[in-house]
Amino acid sequence: MFDDFGGFLIRAIVSLPGIVIAMVVHEWAHARIAYALGDYTPKLDGRLTLNPAAHVDLFGLLMLFLVHFGWAKPVRINANNFANPRRDDILVSLAGPMSNLLTAFLTLIVWIVLIKLGIEMSEGAASVLQFIMIININFAIFNMLPIPPLDGSHILRNLLPYELAYRFIQLERYSFIILIIFLMTPILSYVFVPLQRLILGIFQAIVGIFL
Repeated sequence: MFDDFGGFLIRAIVSLPGIVIAMVVHEWAHARIAYALGDYTPKLDGRLTLNPAAHVDLFGLLMLFLVHFGWAKPVRINANNFANPRRDDILVSLAGPMSNLLTAFLTLIVWIVLIKLGIEMSEGAASVLQFIMIININFAIFNMLPIPPLDGSHILRNLLPYELAYRFIQLERYSFIILIIFLMTPILSYVFVPLQRLILGIFQAIVGIFL
């Protein structure tokens, strides 16, 4: 039992930086793009900062460790402040996952540069960098799922005709049940594993060209 707890504690420690970075970058990107597109709500709420305290939900963080399903503090957006509400809401929704992918890519560059420079890393440091990459990629993939209220559902809703979009919004009342079903079955692994490998392969190919 103590061995299991020790393993859990070690995984929690090395994965914590990746989880916090993923949450903060994701929510900050939503806030920053919304503000750039004319919505001052994130600024009024104090979300235009990279301070983890503004974005990390402690209970959501704990749940992420315990059941691998958690959440950050959502960024309030008022689409009525956008010049083009449907287009701009898509851009704001894309900002979070894209920022996670960029973070994973930059982490890979740092890792490879350190190796090229002959700088030795401890096993713990290497694990932290690996978790930052994987967690940010997983954040991007998960949030692009078209399940309300995830970012993917915002994108799909804004691409649908108004009548279909309204019907789609009604699914939000069942979203928690749908997510639980996905998390308790191997369905998500069939999505995450291939996409994770594909994204990492693309990143490595791009970095390989220059480094």
